[in-house]
Amino acid sequence: MVGYDIDIQQEVELLPDVAALLVEAANRTLMQEAVLPPASLTILLTGDAVLQQLNRDFMGYDLPTDVLSFPAGEMMPGMAEAGMGSYIGDLAISVARAAEQAAAAGHSLDDELQLLTVHGVLHLLGHDHAGAEEKAVMWSAQAAVLRQLNVEIIIGE
Repeated sequence: MVGYDIDIQQEVELLPDVAALLVEAANRTLMQEAVLPPASLTILLTGDAVLQQLNRDFMGYDLPTDVLSFPAGEMMPGMAEAGMGSYIGDLAISVARAAEQAAAAGHSLDDELQLLTVHGVLHLLGHDHAGAEEKAVMWSAQAAVLRQLNVEIIIGE
């Protein structure tokens, strides 16, 4: 999908096709949310210890989590005109936590990682699920992208 640059950084060993699945998940989320290219983001695949440290340092919670989103903020004036596009932000995903959640829910690690990617990108784009109304909007957007990806996960919470 032209116009989006999704950088996958792996600190844990995964099969090569996993990166392609996550790039596709991010691309489809950006397209669904009408993000105009060029745009880019980074996805870090790491472990619980890194997520716990990031969660503690940036969110104030000293415990591991599955995905964290760090929006980049506003694009600097002149970037679009210069063809630089927008840097949307960074995602950090705990592969260990994703594997635990996938096993508990009875679906594949690939599906869980795609779910976490879609979820994280939606957060980068300003979605949230703190209140019932915004959660309904986010869950609907998330479900729509997962359907496009042929990922059949029932999302609770």
